[in-house]
Amino acid sequence: MLENRKGKLRLDMNESMGFCSPKVRAALRRLSGEEIAMYPEKENATARIARCFGVSAEELVLSAGIDDGLRLIADVFIERGRTVLLAEPTFTMYRFHAEQREARIHRLRCDDDMRFPLEDVLRALERGPAVFFLANPNNPTGALLDKRTIKKLLDAARRTLVVVDEAYFEFSGVTVLPWIRRRKNLVVTRTFSKAAGLAGLRIGCLFAHRETAKFLKRAQAPFPIGIAPLVAAEAALKDRAFTQRAAVEIVRGREILAEGLRELGVRVFPSAANFVLADFGARGAKVIHALAKRGILIRDQTAAIGRPGFARITAGKPAQMQRFLRELQKLL
Repeated sequence: MLENRKGKLRLDMNESMGFCSPKVRAALRRLSGEEIAMYPEKENATARIARCFGVSAEELVLSAGIDDGLRLIADVFIERGRTVLLAEPTFTMYRFHAEQREARIHRLRCDDDMRFPLEDVLRALERGPAVFFLANPNNPTGALLDKRTIKKLLDAARRTLVVVDEAYFEFSGVTVLPWIRRRKNLVVTRTFSKAAGLAGLRIGCLFAHRETAKFLKRAQAPFPIGIAPLVAAEAALKDRAFTQRAAVEIVRGREILAEGLRELGVRVFPSAANFVLADFGARGAKVIHALAKRGILIRDQTAAIGRPGFARITAGKPAQMQRFLRELQKLL
């Protein structure tokens, strides 16, 4: 259910559950009629945003959310018939954009414990696929690779662009962003849709070596980002204390959620993101449907996992998680 979600407990899309800095809303209110009527001037804003991340403007490409950034990567680096490597289950938009480019998709699978198939991926990288997409932490499993493992992957990817999607960085704390300066085959993505709470404004970041970023910028439309997302992103970066507090509270909510599910006899997989993957078994479809009737939305992952009963549940404030667990207990 991707429509008519307003007013419900939205635990299905990994959005922020009510977290958005007051400074963001104040900055949006200050937008003048003239600014709204003009095409956005993005160069100075890009430079300021880049400084907040400790990179140069030449190493940053802004996009209309990470989905649009992934489309841009696919347009530039995936030619028809080339191979795209995926370790599934993972973010479905990787496969979507690869299919749009008519790529050959080499799909490897995590094991039943949702562990990353490292040796299989290393062997596949030796064959030189065009692009390898890696969500870290992974969506929908929540699994996190450490930097030593990512280095092994990059070392093996001599002829492959490696896209490390750090959409959930604020919750995991693991990043390889500084590596873009010495690894031309690395692109790191970040979003303002999770901890910063700007999913409705659609703005994301691609970080890459300046030579790699140059190719991406050449393929981009003149005005990829509107004035409101630019203003909101800057305001969010200036209020890092708010984002950090939000991330801490979400992690608290995630731990309450995971522990509560385990107490109810539901299998939960370790997560370093703002969600958990739960296995409800044969009753999964009924649970998801019954919760929806009660105004609580969670994301069915049957298709992604390949077995029925799995659901991804977004972590929110502790009180929201306690409400969810009370309603779930009535159904189990």
